Amino acid sequence: MGGPSTPRWTHVALPAGDLDASLAWYQRFTPLVLLDRRDDPDGQAAWLSHEGQVDHPFVLVLVMLFRDQGRLQPMLAPFAHLGIEVPTRDEVVAVAERARAEGCLVTEPIDLPPPVGFICALSDPDGNVVEISHGQGVYDRVQEVWGP
Repeated sequence: MGGPSTPRWTHVALPAGDLDASLAWYQRFTPLVLLDRRDDPDGQAAWLSHEGQVDHPFVLVLVMLFRDQGRLQPMLAPFAHLGIEVPTRDEVVAVAERARAEGCLVTEPIDLPPPVGFICALSDPDGNVVEISHGQGVYDRVQEVWGP
């Protein structure tokens, strides 16, 4: 089993106070799916990613140490957030509606000046902010600078 031929960005790891609740939340509010789940004597971890993202995988790693189970975990700082870009404005609105109904919507859908685009923000079970955006152009910029 070989690794990448060049260095690459692979994951972000976040602590979770309740791994099952966090897994369910991310699968309900983001396009991420469970890639792997691991147990060891000290805790549990789950890897979430975009299904089929084979060539350049990026993984969100959620880790629950048994000693911290059930306790609110440290979160990303107030402005820090995880960003996920979706193909349409309607998807931003739909996620916001689900999040509002479940009490985890932090920022209502809003159009912001470039390069931010149309966004909403949610709070995961540990208080981390996840931004859902459309028109932010991260993919487009990467293609413009490094694409074929």
